[in-house]
Amino acid sequence: MSDVLDLTRELIARKSVTPDDAGCQTLIAERLQAAGFALESLRFGEVDNLWATHGQGAPVLVLLGHTDVVPSGPVENWTSDPFVPEIRDGLLYGRGAADMKSGVAAFVVAAEQFVAAHPHHTGTLALLLTSDEEGAAIDGVRRVARTFAERGTRIDWCITGEPSSTAELGDLLRVGRRGSLSATLTVRGVQGHVAYPDKARNPIHDVAPALAELVARRWDAGYESFPPTSLQISNIESGTGATNVIPGTATVQFNLRYTPHWDAPKLEAAVAAILDGHGLDYALDWHRSGEPFYTPEGPLRSAAREVLAAHLGRPPEESTGGGTSDARFIAPLGAQCIEIGPVNASIHQVDEHVRVADLEALPDVYGALIARLLPDAG
Repeated sequence: MSDVLDLTRELIARKSVTPDDAGCQTLIAERLQAAGFALESLRFGEVDNLWATHGQGAPVLVLLGHTDVVPSGPVENWTSDPFVPEIRDGLLYGRGAADMKSGVAAFVVAAEQFVAAHPHHTGTLALLLTSDEEGAAIDGVRRVARTFAERGTRIDWCITGEPSSTAELGDLLRVGRRGSLSATLTVRGVQGHVAYPDKARNPIHDVAPALAELVARRWDAGYESFPPTSLQISNIESGTGATNVIPGTATVQFNLRYTPHWDAPKLEAAVAAILDGHGLDYALDWHRSGEPFYTPEGPLRSAAREVLAAHLGRPPEESTGGGTSDARFIAPLGAQCIEIGPVNASIHQVDEHVRVADLEALPDVYGALIARLLPDAG
């Protein structure tokens, strides 16, 4: 078996359900140290973060990934044990096979091979790994980025190994991500009997017109390759369970995925203005998951396009779609960020898997990209 396949299997076998790293980073650190990388462990709370660097100075290229995985759910629903990696019909099965232990393993192998072949490369090659991407994402890359900002650690380019491909390895190059802003809205009314509505105030009736306006609003028309900003209501809760009681409160949860036309404070103000316009008695609790980021045309995006086109035989789609990733914490440091990884068709699902052929090709893709960005010093 290949080195990258062996390492991926070793990582899958470690039950690193977020935020437990389960020894994944220790295994990786030992390999990188043997390859000549300088290591720094950044543990915050229950979260392990690993910062490994080779070389010095600018430009600084970071390979960004996570070693934690989501829970497997009932093991009996899987064809084989989710934490016992198994190959069937050219596919490697196991929790984290696609998201993203394959990407992490490919990063490690590519980094080892690159520094062995180019010990005197320009700039700095770094790996940043966290065990808090699938969970709260508080003490992982978010916290590390704050530490880097405080001490002036520079990052020029960042490649995230999230499973971003759609049908074939490398068919999509992620060049940005929308921002994500979530809210819990509590509307206060007056509880009472449904037969005496004059003695009560129904918070569901109060909030319904405001929700209709929020949903109907056209927030923007998109930005560059970003789709338009979208507001989606995810949960509505109210009532006592009885049909003859007007509820005293209604709780609504919603999320905005937004373009660089906005930032979180502006969106929060716009939503509050709509709610105020309907005269609601309400409380609003916001959670800022991350601001949007976008990598314009430049050395990183150009090199990635050329490497993926050489692998595929055609240019990749360049997209800003999808959810969020830890790159949202790196971009504010001034870094240009892209995402390249295996096919995402089975992530977070029962029988998660990755094609073995894709896994074995991934280190070469990353290695070619690293070599273009950090060539040998003259």
